[in-house]
Amino acid sequence: MMHALKNAGSARLVRRFAFLSVAVAALTLAGCDDNGGDPRVQIGAHPVLPQLQQYLMPPIRIAKAVGWGKDETPAVPQGLQVKALATGFEHPRSLYVLPNGDVLVVESNGPKAPIYRPKDVITGWVQWFAGAKAKDANRITLIRDTNGDGVPDLRTVFLDHLNSPFGVALVGHDLYVADTDAIVRYPYQDGQTSITAPGTKLTDLPGGPIDHHWTKALLASPDGSKLYVGVGSNSNIGENGIGAEYERAAIWEVDRASGAHRIFASGVRNPTGLQWEPETGKLWAIANERDEIGPDLVPDYLTSVQDGGFYGWPYSYYGQHLDPRIMPQRPDLVATAIAPDYALSSHVAPLGLAMYSGTELPANYRSGAFVGEHGSWDRTPLNGYKVVFVPFSGGKPSGAAQDVVTGFLDADNHARGRPVGLAVDKAGALLIADDVGNTVWRVSSAHPSSSPKPGT
Repeated sequence: MMHALKNAGSARLVRRFAFLSVAVAALTLAGCDDNGGDPRVQIGAHPVLPQLQQYLMPPIRIAKAVGWGKDETPAVPQGLQVKALATGFEHPRSLYVLPNGDVLVVESNGPKAPIYRPKDVITGWVQWFAGAKAKDANRITLIRDTNGDGVPDLRTVFLDHLNSPFGVALVGHDLYVADTDAIVRYPYQDGQTSITAPGTKLTDLPGGPIDHHWTKALLASPDGSKLYVGVGSNSNIGENGIGAEYERAAIWEVDRASGAHRIFASGVRNPTGLQWEPETGKLWAIANERDEIGPDLVPDYLTSVQDGGFYGWPYSYYGQHLDPRIMPQRPDLVATAIAPDYALSSHVAPLGLAMYSGTELPANYRSGAFVGEHGSWDRTPLNGYKVVFVPFSGGKPSGAAQDVVTGFLDADNHARGRPVGLAVDKAGALLIADDVGNTVWRVSSAHPSSSPKPGT
């Protein structure tokens, strides 16, 4: 009897795998016939927006995750060098640099998603194939590079047993971690290499049971009185019902003393990175826009964030361009929708943001924003899979995005790595979390200055 049940179960698994393989192959081929245009015309303040397309099932174009070969690294332009700061992580997603120079590496993945539709099954398989369903460590690892030479001399588990963490912020001796469903506060002392004290919940965040966009970006206000949280939507375009979107697709402002919150900005489908622009002090965000209306819609973006601003989702995109899939429409909201400041082109999936004002990197990188583009899954040719730099002047973008760290795709369009979170270390080098390569990369000047390094 048990043997028969095992055989039946195996047969079901084979049939399911065959179905998924055929479905994904068909969708991949469909994607190949639906090529996107030149992504460069969708970069900047005024992106070209073609007519939208609608699909019964959207085309899927997958970059298979293969990892880095021995001695392989990403590529950088002349004047820069890139080296692995540390390897062997379990899905590193975001980075945070403590005041003493210690680097916190958040190793995390999303909670298991429920399956409501056949599309959910296929999407889950696609994510696994692309390396997005790796083991979830649910921890934060600390790396210490005492003399700032890019070679760590300490690596230890800093915080463990978390719940799909992503954002981190330190205010005084309070360390805040944005789990997928709550902001939790931990006591921290300067130079501490591990935290074993239990955390205290500051406030709940929108979590399950669906939790479509699980990452919660986190940023403290300059005076430390507030925390800002990026809370993604619970769907692509509201297909799980408007009730599932309560206080989602928004940037929250949380009072650090009481845990009370308000919606600082809304209609931002998935705000995955938050930073203060150093010259003006304004809040900036990167956002992942909607899918399934064409390879060139909708451009993901980088934008300043207005208090009380509405950015369109789900009713409109890139300002007041209507999305016909949403019923009933909200013309009252659409009339107020703000167009983002800067398009990054479609489906690049920005997941890391670092404003740069240091002096370690060459002069052309010393005022602007680095963006980690995780890469597309529904576009041909593939888009993203790199780190770009958007130059700023007067607190605003002032030119075309420049490729800075590339080579994450090999010649066969397999993903050796995928860039996610970014940070600037105490020496002024750029750090990149690579969640497919399970590596933290360090980009520095190829001709370092003679200025003193941390700890010297």
